[in-house]
Amino acid sequence: MADTNLRIAANRTEAYFPLLKGKKVGLVANQTSVIFSDARETGIETNYTHLADSLLSAGIDLVKVFAPEHGFRGTADAGEEVEDGVDRRSGLPVISLYGQNRKPSKTHLEGLDLVVFDIQDVGVRFYTYIATLQLVMEACAETGIPVMVLDRPNPNAQYVDGPTMEPHLTGFLGLNLIPLVYGMTIGEYATMVNGEGWMDNEIKADLTVIPMENYRHDATYSLPIKPSPNLPNDKAVNLYPSLGLFEGTNINAGRGTDGQFQRYGAPFLNKEVFTFRYTPEPNPGAKNPKHLGEVCYGQDLSTEPELRKVSLEYILKAYRNCDRKDLFFNTSGFSKHAGTEKLQKQIEAGLSEEEIRMTWKTDLDAFQKIRSKYLLYP
Repeated sequence: MADTNLRIAANRTEAYFPLLKGKKVGLVANQTSVIFSDARETGIETNYTHLADSLLSAGIDLVKVFAPEHGFRGTADAGEEVEDGVDRRSGLPVISLYGQNRKPSKTHLEGLDLVVFDIQDVGVRFYTYIATLQLVMEACAETGIPVMVLDRPNPNAQYVDGPTMEPHLTGFLGLNLIPLVYGMTIGEYATMVNGEGWMDNEIKADLTVIPMENYRHDATYSLPIKPSPNLPNDKAVNLYPSLGLFEGTNINAGRGTDGQFQRYGAPFLNKEVFTFRYTPEPNPGAKNPKHLGEVCYGQDLSTEPELRKVSLEYILKAYRNCDRKDLFFNTSGFSKHAGTEKLQKQIEAGLSEEEIRMTWKTDLDAFQKIRSKYLLYP
């Protein structure tokens, strides 16, 4: 059950506004970085103000904002470069962290006394906001600038699952050797990155995490604002750890439709097995989706029961009923999303889901021991 007494960190202005007074502040934020005016914070979309606007209204010297993937207002496509610019609403300069630079430069940070990070995460390794967080922490550590993380719920915090990243595949889709679903809030994750020495040269940031009040990992949390253009609702967020694996294949995962990450399909899946069909077209967040304008045969998952694990059911079914297996995988992209080259080989070899899941256990057990040191909530 969702806890209506939950207070996200951004709403705990009494805990962090005093720490910002008299400082020149940088803000890493997007469209989810808001303060809710509804005390219950249940997600009435018109009932909030953007954190940048709130800081300025409070007289805090907000100097610039940094934009992650999808941009400061969250309108760019996945993978689309975000350009530097000026935020029309506030007049603040916007520095892109998803263009030529993924990590703030010393010039970007010059003149700042502190950097605040406040972005809604969804708890999946290849969702790039945790990589942005780590690179911001690293840049700030190198320049001696403190970092403050305002914590938010993780809608996929109820479990830890999936293959663990292998060292030779690390990159922006996974900087650390963590499972696909890591079961931590973004504040807890920041503490782990710092504590485990995962940044370059094991440097540590001067880190402050403003925790939430009345949060539990096993609580459900309905995201009041889309965390990115192609995660439009709770069902998409829940299925994302499982259907996100299709991002490294030539299977469309609903981009270019109104069922993003709630369906999958391709022209070369067996139309006798897959009777559901749809045609991807350009839409906000997917200007050029896979199989644009082609009829895709696949499966509608919009009414599936809620998952509390990474399910391989969908990708195994798609592969087993694919008329052109030579077209299925984008090998490099799939390995980077999965975090391992083993999963593709296991799928191609015909292993069952249970057989594949057994190969994850040792790594998952080891990660759970590390994770337990950094949990801020029950």
